[in-house]
Formats: sequence, structure tokens, C-alpha cells
Amino acid sequence: MKQKVKVWDLPTRLFHWSLVLSVAFMWFSAEEGGDWLVWHLRCGLFILALLVFRVCWGLWGSDTARFAQFVKPAQIGRYLSGRLNENEQPGHNPLGALMVLALLGALFFQVGTGLFAADGNTFTNPGYLNSLVSEDSGDAIRSLHMQFFNVLLALVAVHVFTIFFYKIFKKHNLITPMITGYKYLEGKTADLKFAGVGKFIAAAAIALVVVLMVKNIG
Repeated sequence: MKQKVKVWDLPTRLFHWSLVLSVAFMWFSAEEGGDWLVWHLRCGLFILALLVFRVCWGLWGSDTARFAQFVKPAQIGRYLSGRLNENEQPGHNPLGALMVLALLGALFFQVGTGLFAADGNTFTNPGYLNSLVSEDSGDAIRSLHMQFFNVLLALVAVHVFTIFFYKIFKKHNLITPMITGYKYLEGKTADLKFAGVGKFIAAAAIALVVVLMVKNIG
């Protein structure tokens, strides 16, 4: 008999959906141009805050959010052969963990290049850290920033495709648990521990400090 099990905490869910909306807005604002690009830059800082928070939460947050708990390449073979029970790792599976790392890395790169990018003929304002690099470097970084977005979109497309693949062919609903925080699992599940408010405040504070430092440098 299936039982309702809490898998995802509120901070992880808020991070996930805030990032989804922010990336969508970044795409929209870049395509629209004009005055929207001012908000494009500001949203870039918000995404930086989200990413820094996620790294912190991945170090000392709840079990299903911690990298050490779900990034296990050695388990990929067991997972692909069907020998890894979902109850053993109810959060991200070993392949999902690789996608998480790929998306976080790509987003860090995209935000990082945006911070150093020159205005050129694309942006109304340069990135917040553009003053730290030469004009030629700023132009080159801007070009890289624009081109790499296609790589990020490709990763997002793979991620979305995988979610629907699991829903249709494996009958695993990955979307609802990321909204409610709960999964329905059979049998005994792992004893999950969830981080408290103090750890959340620490992660949020570090993210805020990093963003303020970047903004003040600019």
C-alpha cells in the first residue's frame, strides 16, 4: 500500500519554481529588448541569488536537497538496471542528479558571462562587473553570453522532455511532488531529515551578501 511521504521541503520547491519563472523572463526580456533589458540585468542578479542559495542549501539543507545525498554516480548502473528502489533515494535519482548539476553549472556560466558582458548593440547597460574587464573582453563575453543561451535552452528542453517521458512511459509524476512536496511511495522509505529555519536564513543571508557585493562592485 502506498503511503504519503514528504520528499521536497519548501525552500527547494520555492527555488525550483522561482528559477523556472526567472529563466522564462530572461528569455522574454532578451527577445523584447529595449527597456526590458534593464529588468533583464536585475533578474540576472536575482538568479545569481537563487544559485548561491541552492549551493548553500545543497551543502547543509534538507536531505533530498543536499548534493552528498543524491549525487551518486556509482548508483547509475543500479538505477538503469532497475535495481535501485525509489524508496532508497526518493528525491533526485542518479541520472536526475547529473541533470541538476548540469543545469546549475550552465546557469552559473550564463549569469557569470552576463555580469561581465559589454553593452554593445544588444544591452542598454553593461553587466554589473563589466568595468573589471577590457572593452574587447567585454564584447567577447557578451557574444559568448548570447551564444551559450542556446546550450542552456537545450538542457532545459532535455529536462522537460525527461519529465514528460517519466510521466507517460514510467508513470512517475515528477511535477506534482515539486508543488506539494509529497510523493506516494510503497514500502519503507528512507528516514529523511529536513533543515530548520536557521539553516535557511544562513543560506539566504549568504546569497544576499553575494548579490550586494556584485552590485556594489559595479
